[in-house]
Amino acid sequence: MDRTEAGHATGAVRGILQAEGALLLLAALVLYGQVSGDWLLFAILFFVPDLSLIAYAGGPRLGAFVYNLAHSSILPLGFSIAAFAAQRLDLLPFTVIWLAHIGFDRMLGFGLKYGSAFGDTHLLRLTRS
Repeated sequence: MDRTEAGHATGAVRGILQAEGALLLLAALVLYGQVSGDWLLFAILFFVPDLSLIAYAGGPRLGAFVYNLAHSSILPLGFSIAAFAAQRLDLLPFTVIWLAHIGFDRMLGFGLKYGSAFGDTHLLRLTRS
């Protein structure tokens, strides 16, 4: 896929967003080690958020909505806060894996999706050659 820049983050802005993603991934990896997470579990669950792509079977709007829920930090951070509040620290490894995946995607330049088409994201536009 070729990447085109029209209407999407470019230059230094894209670089900052990708660096932010890399730091989120690194922070999640460090935190995962601190919460004594099982690295096999990490490997097994790392790409689970990508199952949200199945929602594209219902069209680009539904697909983008579900994908964005799974690929923004809102839900994993919300669940982390709830885990702390409920004193369920055993749930933190799952939210940290989720955040690591989000950071990984942003680092690679994959952004949140617009409902117009699968390839329209806030960081770039993916098009077929």
